[in-house]
Amino acid sequence: MSSTYLPAGLARRTDSLTSSAIRDLLSLTARDDVISLAGGLPATDLIPVDRIAAAAEAALRRPDAVQYCETSGHRTLRSVIAARESAVRGGVPVPVESVIVTHGSQQALTLLAQALIDPGAVVVVDEPAYTGALQVFSIAEASIESIPLTFTGMDTDELELRLTAGLRPAVVHTVANFHNPRGVTMSEQRRRHLAALADHYGFWVIEDDPYGEIWFGTTESGVDAPPAPIARHSDRVIRLSSASKILAPTLRVGWFVAPPSVCAAVELLKQGADLCGSSLTQSMTAEMLADSAWLDAHLTVLRREYACRATALIAALAAQFGDRLVVSRPAGGMFAWATFLDGTDTGQLLDAALEHGVAFVPGTAFASGAQYRHSLRLSYAGSTPPVLADAVQRLAAAHSAGSAA
Repeated sequence: MSSTYLPAGLARRTDSLTSSAIRDLLSLTARDDVISLAGGLPATDLIPVDRIAAAAEAALRRPDAVQYCETSGHRTLRSVIAARESAVRGGVPVPVESVIVTHGSQQALTLLAQALIDPGAVVVVDEPAYTGALQVFSIAEASIESIPLTFTGMDTDELELRLTAGLRPAVVHTVANFHNPRGVTMSEQRRRHLAALADHYGFWVIEDDPYGEIWFGTTESGVDAPPAPIARHSDRVIRLSSASKILAPTLRVGWFVAPPSVCAAVELLKQGADLCGSSLTQSMTAEMLADSAWLDAHLTVLRREYACRATALIAALAAQFGDRLVVSRPAGGMFAWATFLDGTDTGQLLDAALEHGVAFVPGTAFASGAQYRHSLRLSYAGSTPPVLADAVQRLAAAHSAGSAA
């Protein structure tokens, strides 16, 4: 007796799924002989492992750290985040109920997409864009519209022209501080303009801010830290952040701050996703973020070291490539953006670079325009200045080999 079984299928939304080019590249650069300037990984040597161990030991003495917590997150951590968020907004009170803690900020972005975006809805992103956001919005089956970046952030004048012409986004997503991948910071004027557009046209702004604490001392506007967040200017702004870049990725603690209606919707979605996060790592994070004296000292070291590494990378690129390569000068964050003026295709260069033991991310991973074929993103955070100099020498050798071919 024979039976015929129909093949089990997959949901339609999986048809459009593609892996992140950066994640694929990380698997290729795991070799010890490759210096990776590709991934946005914080410096392992600057992660405060002793302080994290002390926080873990202290947390494990409290029964609540090994028990389930609220879906919205550990109440102590939410209180700490609310206080910090109030401070960056110039003292504007932020209720604890406006804070939702997630399993990293990527989960926050995913849950927000589920709550705010119907299939076919328009989502506006930066161009070039953070690849993790592009993945999330693709899975949500959004129609993605790109707005070019300028040296002062998203071109909100261009956005306004398209809104006037009939564009009606559900969400505008931007990385306002030390943009990934471009490294630029949105100006105060553009922040106010974007907030005003959100109020007028009724869309949500997702202000993705994982790097805002890592500033190098000065910005183009001449102040120490970036301008006040976009959320200071409108209640239609949802702010995302994370402990990954300033403490440790392994904590897997991210969060967002949003109006009550958004928080309530996401909390229901999160119940179905994971019930709740880790009480242990959230308790540890709360203790470290609340320890102001220690945190300020730690951030001072982080900013100084990352600034030193950014300077070393840019100097090495200038020495090796001269005026063939235009390089951004980041005022914070983890990335430099560079563009070849000699016609170099960075997708082809990557193959040669891997053979010479160095990796980067081609510009086409972040946007599809032809001009991005000549650009690349370089992360300086994870390597010391001598290693960065070695990496650029390898890149120059790969470029010379490609030019000679």
